[in-house]
Amino acid sequence: MSHAAKEFTPLNIAVLTVSDSRTLEQDTSGQVLVDRLTEAGHTLADRVLIPDDIYQLRAEVSRWIADPAVQVALVTGGTGFTDRDSTPEALLPLFDKQVEGFGELFRQISYQEIGTSTVQSRAVAGLANRTLVFCMPGSTNACRTAWDKILGEQLDARTRPCNFIPHVAFAKDCESRG
Repeated sequence: MSHAAKEFTPLNIAVLTVSDSRTLEQDTSGQVLVDRLTEAGHTLADRVLIPDDIYQLRAEVSRWIADPAVQVALVTGGTGFTDRDSTPEALLPLFDKQVEGFGELFRQISYQEIGTSTVQSRAVAGLANRTLVFCMPGSTNACRTAWDKILGEQLDARTRPCNFIPHVAFAKDCESRG
């Protein structure tokens, strides 16, 4: 049995940039994600930039997880090793299931681009309340790599043999569960 559909299914995707130094106007990483998702046919559900703070991160992503209109949250930044990098610590406790393969594959692909520096990436992903959450480094190239080499395909219902579309909630699913 195949998990792939023959037609594209647009998703509502929120983008969160974690940065202590950028503004939305300077946020090229988040903009790459916005551009890629809209070019693919998805809808931008929300876009936010917040400082690297565990509790603000949890609050924002929790809001999206609880919102039946948001199927995916893309988080860029806060995945490194500096004292302020706290995205994995903030969001891992929210996941019902972790998508280990995302971080593993991201680092494997990144190795081709940045060599052994990829070991310092703590890219993670998970499923929470049938909302996918992908956390990637804050560099523009990392966001481009994540979308072009992983997310673009996995968020497309036509990708075979499987993709994430059957695992996300749509508003009608939430109404029937309510």
